[in-house]
Amino acid sequence: MATYRQVGRLLGISTRLSRPVSLAGSGYRSAGLHWLSHNTGVQSRWPQNPHWFVPGRTMFVQTQDTPNPNSIKFLPGRVVLEGGTMNFAGPREAFCSPLARQLFRIDGVKSVFLGPDFITITKSDANMEWKVIKPDVFAAIMDFFTSGLPVVSEDSKPNADTAPSDDDDEVVAMIKELLDTRIRPTVQEDGGDVLYRGFEDGIVKLKLQGSCTSCPSSIVTLKSGIQNMLQFYVPEVESVEQVKEEEEEEAAQV
Repeated sequence: MATYRQVGRLLGISTRLSRPVSLAGSGYRSAGLHWLSHNTGVQSRWPQNPHWFVPGRTMFVQTQDTPNPNSIKFLPGRVVLEGGTMNFAGPREAFCSPLARQLFRIDGVKSVFLGPDFITITKSDANMEWKVIKPDVFAAIMDFFTSGLPVVSEDSKPNADTAPSDDDDEVVAMIKELLDTRIRPTVQEDGGDVLYRGFEDGIVKLKLQGSCTSCPSSIVTLKSGIQNMLQFYVPEVESVEQVKEEEEEEAAQV
């Protein structure tokens, strides 16, 4: 996911965590957050055609591979969300975003994730080649941003789960600060995000979004990366667990 230098720079890990840890089957090494690559060989994270330009249009869209082979990060070269992120797991959830609705009209698009300056598209069929989907996604993004429509409706707000709250105790406040300032920026670099969903009995509950949702290395991201960092700075943290969509729906019904 991220190179050793990127993780070290972004996370500012102390020398106590600076010993390289080799991950079996991984093309990467890191002493902080550990992510596995879906390729065992060392390859560039940029595809052969990292951008798309149409004569007569002023927009220049770049693409960036993610650790999830079913997700690609599209960078339109302009602000997507003023702050935070928004995840749309399906067309029904995209009612508040004209951009997401337009992208869901493309055959093969499973989910849409919006970040500060990027859009992550996850395809529904692992066997479908990206070269079939990419042209339609490029066209949809360029058409949308030249239309002048808002990315999301005015009454919709990006995720603010790590925002400080008066109800937060010292431990929860520290967990949120670490997530917001050190962990989430690194995960967003790879087209995903991590949302805080609670802290109880020493267990931090997090929800993965974007490219992280169905990524083969998501468990490694949680356990070898995020959990290790939180435990180092917050001794009260015993483990980190992932909260999935169906679990949140069941909790809401109780």
